[in-house]
Amino acid sequence: MTSLPPFWMAPKPLLLASGSVTRRALLESAGLPVEVLKASVDEKAIAATLLEERTPPREIAIALAHAKAEAASRKAPDRPLLAADQTLDHAGSLMMKPVDRDHARRQLVCLRGKTHYLHSAVVLRQGDTVLWSGVSSAALTMRPFSDAFLEAYLDKMGPTICETVGGYQLEALGAHLFEDIEGDHSTILGLPLTPVLHALRDLGYLMA
Repeated sequence: MTSLPPFWMAPKPLLLASGSVTRRALLESAGLPVEVLKASVDEKAIAATLLEERTPPREIAIALAHAKAEAASRKAPDRPLLAADQTLDHAGSLMMKPVDRDHARRQLVCLRGKTHYLHSAVVLRQGDTVLWSGVSSAALTMRPFSDAFLEAYLDKMGPTICETVGGYQLEALGAHLFEDIEGDHSTILGLPLTPVLHALRDLGYLMA
């Protein structure tokens, strides 16, 4: 095993219950040792049930993160793990990943010229114990881009348009869609890094 950084106090790396390359990169950029342990969770089914109960998008984000953490913890009950999820909140309605180009076009037309919110939730868990959970939000306002730009954007994005909620990746081509952004950048990328690091220090996994 690669030697652990001196400020990481646990005997083994942090488990990440997510296949997100971006989330892993955020943690590793902060010097945290990370191992991926994917969790099998039917996010659409969970979200559908919660929507029927009129659960707000912010609370759906934390519920999904809890579900991932619980599923992953069964595989490694003796290890601390982190699970995360993100929802897009448009006027109180949940917007999921687009299923195809036409769906992405409809979503972007709906968001064009308006402000929506990204809610990024995180759960730290070990075995049956939830060690910490939190959710951070960011407000993003899309510019009133033209239909011609939209089609050019969809062409350039290709199949990746279906990989993120809202059909954009702010760290890449999605930057062209916005005129104003309020919130922490890591929250927008799906993992509010500062509160996570604070929680890990409080829990004794990081040197204070």
